[in-house]
Amino acid sequence: MYSEEQKHYFSRHLLDWYHTHKRDLPWRRSKNPYYIWISEVMLQQTRVDTVIPYFHRFVEQFPTVEALATAPEENVLKAWEGLGYYSRARNLQTAVREVHERYGGIVPQDKVEISSLKGVGPYTSGAILSIAYNKPEPAVDGNVMRVLSRYFLIEEDIMKPSTRVRMEKLARELIMEGTASDFNQALMELGAMVCTPRSPHCLTCPVMAHCAAREAGMEEALPIKKKAKPPRPESRGVAFVEGTGEHKGKWLIRQRPQEGLLARMWELPHIVWKSEEGRTDEENKNELRQSLADQEQIMIRPGEWLMDTEHIFSHIVWKMKVYRAVLGDTNRQGNGGEWIPFHYRWVSLDELDQYAFPNVFLRIMKEWQEHQQN
Repeated sequence: MYSEEQKHYFSRHLLDWYHTHKRDLPWRRSKNPYYIWISEVMLQQTRVDTVIPYFHRFVEQFPTVEALATAPEENVLKAWEGLGYYSRARNLQTAVREVHERYGGIVPQDKVEISSLKGVGPYTSGAILSIAYNKPEPAVDGNVMRVLSRYFLIEEDIMKPSTRVRMEKLARELIMEGTASDFNQALMELGAMVCTPRSPHCLTCPVMAHCAAREAGMEEALPIKKKAKPPRPESRGVAFVEGTGEHKGKWLIRQRPQEGLLARMWELPHIVWKSEEGRTDEENKNELRQSLADQEQIMIRPGEWLMDTEHIFSHIVWKMKVYRAVLGDTNRQGNGGEWIPFHYRWVSLDELDQYAFPNVFLRIMKEWQEHQQN
């Protein structure tokens, strides 16, 4: 379908360009497959500039397969805090534990073995095998599909599995002997730095001369990608419960369930509104108080509105209305102490670094602190 001359030109010129223009990224300074694995998981749906400091801190805290395999999960989630998509961290640790136990701490070089690890799909396995071990395996992500769609004028929906299979076959054919590590990184680099989603920098592209999309005037129309459904909005009420008495200066937090979205992370108590539209603050506060009492067996007394904020997931948007609150009298014991459910904690500002929180709750607490200082 594609001429050998076209493919050879692409691979040769791409590699020449990469050797001159590649970025100095920390995970490129080593062929350690464990480090490369960490970087590839972190880079999923996250910008390089954001990942770099996380990568440094993560490998400093967990420098070996054994260190990550034997670490408490809460420490791993805390180190991941702010990167989002926390299932990536859990899957990574689960897979690393298997490498530690089953493969003696050595990341497998076999395609079947490495692909059997939790969270390691075709792209991640291809990236590790090619970059760390220089095996001629394709590593096809969004950047790569965009480059190949444009250069070879592939007018197929890249969201279709059949298109990905075609791209992987083509990418494998483009790897010249002994160049897999550099070639796959070069392909990713071209997509990230030059062949960008919008306004591609064609005049600086090392393979512009034979780019079929540019010749057809379609460089900005490709790749073809069926639009995903927009995330659905979901309204939530949040209780910012401030401690009194012996807990003055602390806030009430709770741990999420063992499974599901943001599993086992910590958060401020909150509920999903039955309906928020057209309601008063008093109605909102009454529902927040009653729902927490019914669902969590904890009584609070909501006070003033504090702020509105939101948190965006890939499939849902939490639209959150935050109210200051204190613990209700029915949670007080006769000896003057306070009863709270086992998955709740009182924490001070200095203790927050002991718990892993989704960004939105850290943001609420930070904004409250700034409000207090002003």
